[in-house]
Amino acid sequence: MQNRQLRIYLEGTLFAALGMVLSWIPSGIGSSFSVSLGMIPLTFYAIRRGLGPGIFAGFLWGILHFVTGSVYMLNVYQVIIEYTITYASIGLAGFYSKDILEGIRNQKGKRVNMTIVAAVLVGAAARYFWHFIAGWIFWGDYALWGLSAFTFSLVMNGLSMISTALVTMIVLLMLYDRSPLIFVPKGK
Repeated sequence: MQNRQLRIYLEGTLFAALGMVLSWIPSGIGSSFSVSLGMIPLTFYAIRRGLGPGIFAGFLWGILHFVTGSVYMLNVYQVIIEYTITYASIGLAGFYSKDILEGIRNQKGKRVNMTIVAAVLVGAAARYFWHFIAGWIFWGDYALWGLSAFTFSLVMNGLSMISTALVTMIVLLMLYDRSPLIFVPKGK
């Protein structure tokens, strides 16, 4: 049992590292909009392993920002929200793990596709909700175009969420279409 748990969390560590590497690929426009490619492996892992391991891997991805010097720090509260809670929230996609794995086993392709879309939307919405809160509260002084902090954060984080969710959905649906068993951990 301990070896199985260790393997699950080591796998999560690898997916967090892959998320960090993918986040270094330039995909942003300005300082407020980007497509987060690291969401792809983290959402995949949450679907593959479930809620708890997904939250762990997301949290670890957030911590890796400190190790790599990729943290933008205004104050301790902003850092806690944007680099721990925010990234851990991606793991909420793991809430749909059992339904997706069961659908794969029972060969219910259309249902699995819809559940993957739901999982991606939940993980992305949870993550960007916290980015929106941080943007509104902490980054409001940097709002462009004369917009209020609330509106600017809502628009920019909303656009980032939609584009990131779309890219993540496309990649995960393509992975499922090409090789559904890649979502099923060995021994399940």
